[in-house]
Parts: sequence; structure tokens; C-alpha cells
Amino acid sequence: MTLTELRYIVTLAQEQHFGRAADRCHVSQPTLSIAVKKLEDELGVALFERTKTRVQPTPLGEQIVAQAHRVLEQTAAIKDIADAGKDQLSSPLAVGAIFTIGPYLLPQFIPHLQKLASHMPLYVEEGYTATLGKKLRNGELDVIIVALPFSEPDVVAQPLFDESFVVLMPHDHPLASKDAISPDDLDNQDVLLLGEGHCFRDQVLATCPHLQSTEERASQRIHTAAEGSTLETLRHMVASGLGITILPLSAAQTSLYAPNVLVTRPFTEPAPKRTLALAWRASFPRHKAIDVLRKAIQASSAAYWNYSTQRESGNSGLMVENNQW
Repeated sequence: MTLTELRYIVTLAQEQHFGRAADRCHVSQPTLSIAVKKLEDELGVALFERTKTRVQPTPLGEQIVAQAHRVLEQTAAIKDIADAGKDQLSSPLAVGAIFTIGPYLLPQFIPHLQKLASHMPLYVEEGYTATLGKKLRNGELDVIIVALPFSEPDVVAQPLFDESFVVLMPHDHPLASKDAISPDDLDNQDVLLLGEGHCFRDQVLATCPHLQSTEERASQRIHTAAEGSTLETLRHMVASGLGITILPLSAAQTSLYAPNVLVTRPFTEPAPKRTLALAWRASFPRHKAIDVLRKAIQASSAAYWNYSTQRESGNSGLMVENNQW
């Protein structure tokens, strides 16, 4: 057996579809199918049950896939040890970020990172927290940017900064006349949220318990965007008059709409917020790369806030108070 074959069966177990697994492994579907069959023949057991619509591991296959997963993690650790003997700021750094921070933070910190480590190539990927966590442990990513709480075995998570939530609404919405929004103000409002699987949805409901109780009490007032939707989808839905939404402050600062379309208002204190963090494998030896990434993010966030606090309400209508970005 080879490490490539082990990677194939781990990916196939995750995707439960030969085509998607082949795409992730950057090979053709016949190549992956032949390799999996070859491994099954070598081991003398069936690793997967195959139907027309789904591929899933057999009970014995699940045990073998779990062991293959551990082998691949150890392989990544070997690569990490080898990288430690090289210039830590010259090898590529693979960075993952959750969907609700990547589009807003990455453009801010990448120029700072290029100044601090001009010879370090950067690979960037966005994804759900669970997916990024798996790729981090597998060695496909070196460091990820996620929201706390985040817990993975043998992974270090270090807080970066707190980010407040704000309310986005049409400029002529009745709540737009307020300087700050109380959770009580959201009663009887059409609130748009991301779909299941987005950690930001869970963060909003966790940090806005009043909204969560409202969801339980009057679920017809809470509208969930379709699976795969983004914060930009919610912004467009608000602009279309379908309701209001809650955004992280970084997302609220960016808008392509004219000044008289959307406005943003902060929450009354204590304002709901999230804590963003860097996470990396405890065995990852390139500490200098982690350090420059952290410095780049902190430098960009400081510069961003200096710019934001000097702006007037502008096209976002944002009133900034007690900045914690």
C-alpha cells in the first residue's frame, strides 16, 4: 500500500462520492477507483459499500480509514520536522479561513504579510470550521483563522481579537432612526440568518439569546438563507427588502451599494461579539511563520480601525463605538 492510496480512501470516506473524491485528490475518477480496488485486493477486504447514489465505508473499512487518517497525520508531522530545518519564511504557508472572515480579513493582512515575509509563498483556502479543522490535522493546511470556541486534538488555538456584531437594514427601516439596537428591538422583525453549518449562525444565536428565544417562540420571523449562502447573499436580501440581518463588523464595512440603500447600527452594550483566533498543529515547527502571520493580521486590523474610525457614516451608515477589532 502507498500513502497515496491511504489518502484516496480517507478522502473517499469523507466525500462518499468517487467523483468528488477524485476532484479533491486532483486525479481522474478511474484512477481513484482503480487505486481503491487495488488496496482492497491487497488487504483482502471490502473497504466500501457501493451503490448508484452513495459510497460509504464498511464497518471494517471505517476502522482502516481511521488508521489511515492517523498515518497521514504522522506523515504531515514528518514533513513539518523537515521544514523546521529550512528557512521558516521561505517555504509555502497554507492558510485557511472561515467563510465569514476570509473575504474581509485576507485582503487586509496579505500586503502586510508580504512585507514581513516577502519570500514566503502563500496558499489561501476558505471553508467551514469543521472542514478546515480536518485539513489542518491532515497537514493540508498549516494554520487556520477561526472563531472561538475551537477545539481539535493536538491543535493550538490563540486568540487574535474580538469583533462586534452589528445590524444591517434598509436605510428607510424604522430601526434606522436609532443610534444603537437593543435585542428587544428585533422582536417582530424579519431577521435573516445563514444556513445550518455556518458557525456564524451559531455565534449569533449564542451571543444573542434573546434572538434565539425569539426563534423558538416565533420561528416564522427568522428566515434562513439557502445552503451555501454567504454574508453577501444576506446583504443582497436586505437590500431587496426581505428583512434585516446581523453581520460581523468587518463585513459591515464593505458594501457596493449606494449610500441611500443600506445602513448599519451597533448593538447596545454589552454588544454581542465573536473572538477570532489562529489555530495550528502543536507539532508544527515553523513558529516564525506563525509569528509573522499574527503580526500581519494585527497590523492590518490596527490600520483598518484607524481608517474606519476616521470615516463618517458614509455608505455603510455605521456608527462605531468601543472598537475591539
